[in-house]
Amino acid sequence: MPRLLDSYRLHDLELSNRVVMAPLTRARSGPDRIPNDLMREYYVQRASAGLIVSEATTISPQANGWVESPGIYTDAMEAGWRRITESLHAAGGKIFLQLWHMGRASHSDYHGGQPAVAPSAIAINGDGIYTPQGKKPYETPRALSTDEVKETIEDYRLAARRARAAGFDGVEVHAANGYLIDQFLQARTNERTDAYGGSLENRCRFLDEVVSAVAAEWPAHRVGVRLSPNGVFNDMGSPDYREQFLRAAALLDRHRLSYLHVVDGLAFGFHEKGTPMTLGEFRAVFKGPLVAACGYTLEAAEAAIDSGAADLVAFGRPYMANPDLVERFRHGWPLADLPDMAYWWTPAGARGYTDFPHHAAADS
Repeated sequence: MPRLLDSYRLHDLELSNRVVMAPLTRARSGPDRIPNDLMREYYVQRASAGLIVSEATTISPQANGWVESPGIYTDAMEAGWRRITESLHAAGGKIFLQLWHMGRASHSDYHGGQPAVAPSAIAINGDGIYTPQGKKPYETPRALSTDEVKETIEDYRLAARRARAAGFDGVEVHAANGYLIDQFLQARTNERTDAYGGSLENRCRFLDEVVSAVAAEWPAHRVGVRLSPNGVFNDMGSPDYREQFLRAAALLDRHRLSYLHVVDGLAFGFHEKGTPMTLGEFRAVFKGPLVAACGYTLEAAEAAIDSGAADLVAFGRPYMANPDLVERFRHGWPLADLPDMAYWWTPAGARGYTDFPHHAAADS
């Protein structure tokens, strides 16, 4: 039996296995961004994961930038998520809420015609963004003032408070994939001259203060952080990436977090600013549990755990079509094919979302 399927004690949480369902933006919340019964069915179908990290969930209206992704900043959103966590817990699952601010990876169509915000006024170099009015070119964001940075940190705290009231088992701070916190971390996107820019320490300050704010609402051992040191998504990748991310990880180690979730795999692109960063580099500076992610197979996940590089392994796209991924791993059943990409992260109802049977049901 693969060690990946062994139970694992994540501080005071007993996980039934070391499989993490990675955060997957699926855009099924509807225009009001309120979590709904279709989402509840989707998560409950995947309850056998040792830990689920929810899809990225915006902390405020300013954080929005994806069509029909959910939020956690109103009473109705909190109540919608509570229905999901209650049903998931009844099915034996555990779930952390991923806290998200898109920063410059947004568009004025989401903000009443006002520009998106970012550490600095630097636009994404890419082929465009999907908005409620269709695909449009990326825009140059507006740099947040120092006071606005503080207000955004408070938004994270309030969202974390709502996540606790909604019954989540913990929260994950999304500091990866070229979204707002990653934009503060990296020299490519941060040209600030105040306390949040310039030196490595200053570029880490926003992440550090967000984590401290979130940990004011949760015990630190129920707070995780996700980083993507090798990622090119959203036009990222900085010359000093290795020094920056090791400094960030060492800083996070002082918080005694639940885990550090490192997107170390290269399946979705590499910025090629040097050699890829490895889990071993992070293990040297972060003493808590490490979650590996991006493109892992069962065999690669088992090797990462056997070598001590990772404590848990996150699977993303395989969970789209395999709600019973753990059971398929356990029994050696083949994995189902991914849905057509048209149903991955666009509002499409149940199709390509909740219409995949468990293996036993498919064979009966």
